[in-house]
Amino acid sequence: MDIVLIRTFLEVIQSGSFIRASEQLHVTQTAVTGRIQTLEESLGCRLFIRKRSGAILTPEGERFLPYATSLNTTWAQARQRITVPEGHVERLRIGSETTLWNPLLTQWTAWLKTELPEVAVDSMIAEAPDLNDALEQGQLDAVILHRPNYHAGCQVEQLLEEKLMRVQNPEQSKPDVYIDWGPDVEKQYMASATSPRQCAYTFNFGPAALQFLLSVGGNGWFRSRVVQPYLDSGKLVRIPDADEYTYPVFLVYRTPEAGSSLERALTGLRDVTAADTPWHL
Repeated sequence: MDIVLIRTFLEVIQSGSFIRASEQLHVTQTAVTGRIQTLEESLGCRLFIRKRSGAILTPEGERFLPYATSLNTTWAQARQRITVPEGHVERLRIGSETTLWNPLLTQWTAWLKTELPEVAVDSMIAEAPDLNDALEQGQLDAVILHRPNYHAGCQVEQLLEEKLMRVQNPEQSKPDVYIDWGPDVEKQYMASATSPRQCAYTFNFGPAALQFLLSVGGNGWFRSRVVQPYLDSGKLVRIPDADEYTYPVFLVYRTPEAGSSLERALTGLRDVTAADTPWHL
């Protein structure tokens, strides 16, 4: 389907009439009418009712609107991600889970800016299922996450070994706080007699739970690299003899060609990770 027809359809809705749409699109009213007729013929239904006051959508037009909006957005994203900006030779598309963008994704992007300035970079921050889907569909070249999927043409490697340790606010050790770190950690919780699964306070986002501990008090399991600065400053303390849980970080990437920008970028990420920079909220 011609994207010009979709954009004309959306402009008629935005402008409220065929005449105003033609002015905004810098074409004749006849051209707008012809485009809408072509679109209606392709769909096999009428999209607009034309009145003296303008154009209103038919019920079929109302149902088509979300699809038209999605098609237009997808086309714009495709153009932005496929084309290479002036001064660059190619584009890399990378992503990370929400809880891993700082510092991993930000430092990786900074490394790319310094070491591969000729490469444009698209960064995506999302949850693991969305990242896995985007990688499988070819929309991303590499992702950093806790729960990888295995796709044809992709490789999975453990980027670092993270662990969850139980810490508390030294001034107020209660309440117990439960953080949902995903099903893999949940299985480890289930095997532990110390699992606080029936806590009055639960979170599905670690940084929010940590901020709660720091400002209100309590205890819970958190990523060791994130809480280490707070342990060093005395704002948090470890609970002696508490269980620890593994929470590794994985790198999943499309198999690169030897010497390619992607291969060099992956090497850069490994170097950035090895630097063991403190993690923060």
